[in-house]
Amino acid sequence: MSAPDIKRVLTDRDHVRLTKLAEARSFAPLPAPVLEPLHDLLTDAHLVPSCEVGKDIVTANSQLLVRLPGSARPSQLALCYPNDVELAKGFVSVLSPMGLALLGISVGQTAQ
Repeated sequence: MSAPDIKRVLTDRDHVRLTKLAEARSFAPLPAPVLEPLHDLLTDAHLVPSCEVGKDIVTANSQLLVRLPGSARPSQLALCYPNDVELAKGFVSVLSPMGLALLGISVGQTAQ
């Protein structure tokens, strides 16, 4: 999750898709460690139309460089939806702990 004082931003499109994933419990139930932070994000984030989201906001399908604690060099990754995950190529699910922590923050902010 991101630091508590950071107001996160979600596009309306990401909000709809993530809500559908959260509600798809009969098909593929999401575990509590995913469902709880996802619910918090969906409830607390500031929603903006997809066409108006700032270029500095991390959204699904964003490509970004992240610096992990203890790492000297940043790693390149892209946030994607679960069906598109390819960890070896840097495609990380928005439902992973890292994806949920990054989604909706601004470039330069620290996610936890």
